[in-house]
Amino acid sequence: MGVLDGKNVLIFGVANKNSIAWGITQALHDAGAKIGLSYAGGVLKKRVMPLAESLNIDFVEECDVLDDAAIDRVFEKAKAYFGGRLDVMVHAVAFATREDLEGKFSNTSRAGFGTAMNVSVYSLVALAQRARALMTEGGTILTLTYYGSEKVMPHYNVMGVAKAALEASTRYLAYDLGAHNIRVNAISPGPIKTLSAAGIPGFRDMLRFSEMASPLGANVTIEDVGAMALWLCSDAGKMITGQTLYIDGGYSIMGLPLGALEALEKKQDEPPKE
Repeated sequence: MGVLDGKNVLIFGVANKNSIAWGITQALHDAGAKIGLSYAGGVLKKRVMPLAESLNIDFVEECDVLDDAAIDRVFEKAKAYFGGRLDVMVHAVAFATREDLEGKFSNTSRAGFGTAMNVSVYSLVALAQRARALMTEGGTILTLTYYGSEKVMPHYNVMGVAKAALEASTRYLAYDLGAHNIRVNAISPGPIKTLSAAGIPGFRDMLRFSEMASPLGANVTIEDVGAMALWLCSDAGKMITGQTLYIDGGYSIMGLPLGALEALEKKQDEPPKE
């Protein structure tokens, strides 16, 4: 028996086989959950459909999170598919224009700021509103954030500000929905090579540095994040809500200058590769 046998899960934001949402999908599916998937934009359909088929998932719906009518349509279909009850919702949705991830944060446009906040933050609120009505026996809502919400990461810019707002929204939603026995948490992985990460200038350097500077000396994988999500969705996490949980090899505990110095010194002491 799986720890999520009989549980219904709706996951927003699967993009391809490397996406964090897909790592979560696999973990929850393997634990026995019935899964429904949603993706953003028709261009992703050809990537998502084969993934769904590989796990025999037959609920796959496109959803524009900027369109309330589109969100309503997905949840109406989910209500019918899941028999009126939802246990877990995963929000893995974020976007900022490339122009607003390059250069300086102080040059962020008004339109770009609004787009990042609307897609990356308000979408969680909009989805939680609909999920609440279907979580008749309580439930779990998960979202994904990043350490750039707390510390400055070059080229993360407006997305860092959006993630900070997302984490605050997680806490406020946890307070509001706690009375309905609905838990709301944010998972904060270290950098992972995903489709969205490819749009961040200098991401490869960020990935390499994170591996060198973290106490465990390794980068997190989508499977690692899936395991944490499973723990949070199971009874093992039943008293955890409103939290941002880091899964980054310990990188977030380090003071950046000290971590950088030690990592570079360690690298210099290594014998040259042949």
